[in-house]
Amino acid sequence: MTGSTPLLAIDGLSRHFGALMALHRVSLRVAAAERRAIIGPNGAGKTTLFEVITGHIAPSSGRVVFDGVTLTGLPPHAIARRGLSRSFQRTNLFPRLSVFESLRLAAAADGRGSYDIFGSVSRLRAPMQRAREVAASVGLGDRLHSPAGALSYGEQRQLEIGVALAAAPRLLLLDEPTSGMSPEETERMTRMLEALPRSVALLIIEHDMDVVFRFAKKVTVMVSGAIFAEGTPREIEANPDVRAVYLGQAAQRSSRG
Repeated sequence: MTGSTPLLAIDGLSRHFGALMALHRVSLRVAAAERRAIIGPNGAGKTTLFEVITGHIAPSSGRVVFDGVTLTGLPPHAIARRGLSRSFQRTNLFPRLSVFESLRLAAAADGRGSYDIFGSVSRLRAPMQRAREVAASVGLGDRLHSPAGALSYGEQRQLEIGVALAAAPRLLLLDEPTSGMSPEETERMTRMLEALPRSVALLIIEHDMDVVFRFAKKVTVMVSGAIFAEGTPREIEANPDVRAVYLGQAAQRSSRG
């Protein structure tokens, strides 16, 4: 892949549910190491877009290309194997597994959901080391032996992102990572996202505009299943059309220095 070739290329993506047009000819480019946020009102098609990118829903038309390979038509596990991971709006963890075991199993997965239980010692050690590294990167290095169910809500969201990171993806899709969090948890999550390695591109759906404008270098606005606007956070904040259809009171917040 050349430097000018996007890591993720979405072309003319549409998805119908009967008479409902959930996605309408969406085209999007995400570069390697990019930090991008997708915003928009409820029902704009943001989560549906993630579902189509990751193979959980088939598109009605259009295609998804990742690192030069067409993903359209591939099942979710095959897409994950190519280096694309995601988190969901709701936590999806095994509550009795410890932080360490959750991350170790995710690191050991071969991408098809199976594990090399009887492999060599060196192959077994690698996921253990990866689990410790990821735990530290998501702020859970001191909670390795805590069951997932004993973590606070914010810590569970951190662990879920850690599970997605453990497979060493090149692109991580996060669906509302700060949803339901307290201000303190949101601040911790934002700092964690800012500190993630640049080897991982991030594409997030987020409603908290403070998080978006602090984290993202580029923002895509979706309305009624289509791309409505794109630009830097400052450009989006200053766009009167975006203010009218989405930002509302968020546009009145004090400007950043």
